[in-house]
Amino acid sequence: MRIAIVDDDPLVRIGLRAILSSEPDWEVSAEAGDGRAALALTGGPLPPDVVLMDIRMPGMDGLEATRRITVAQDAPRVLVLTTFEVDAYVFDALRAGASGFVLKRVPPKELIEAVRVVASGESLVFPASTRGVIERFAVRTGRPLPELSQRERDVLRSLARGRSNAEIAGELFLSVQTVKSHVASLLLKLGVRDRTQAVIAAYETGFVVAGTGR
Repeated sequence: MRIAIVDDDPLVRIGLRAILSSEPDWEVSAEAGDGRAALALTGGPLPPDVVLMDIRMPGMDGLEATRRITVAQDAPRVLVLTTFEVDAYVFDALRAGASGFVLKRVPPKELIEAVRVVASGESLVFPASTRGVIERFAVRTGRPLPELSQRERDVLRSLARGRSNAEIAGELFLSVQTVKSHVASLLLKLGVRDRTQAVIAAYETGFVVAGTGR
């Protein structure tokens, strides 16, 4: 797996590189100090699979860089690096296309796990934290929820609770493969690229109401 690190602090980049390079199947393939440089490194012949993106940087910030990177069909997953857990800027990054976020002070083991989760697309990174950000800052937009089957609605509600495919399968008495099929169908109908964006859509359409889990 190829990983790019984007942060304007060289010491942060050094620390992240040391942690990520400890995984035998990973390669830190590129580094950048601002959003504009990040665009260049993700558009090359061997783009990264995951981008660790700081969101507060001079020049082009991580929010704008994330928005531009994730519009591509085969765009890398973006994992936002942040100092503050509950932050409107973090929500903006998620809405712009980031798949999740991780705190800069997180222990190395959790950082590695977060990168693996984002790379696989299996589930939200740190569901409670991510859901808390979405609940606090998502605003109902008035756009309608597309027509979904009852089972798809059940799966979307479970996604909004931060459940993994295996957990959803257990709750709904389905096979994991069937859950994966429902998730793929949901992403297509909602017009989003991953589970995080599906959860944001669930809140913005009013399908899930903040504070209720329903």
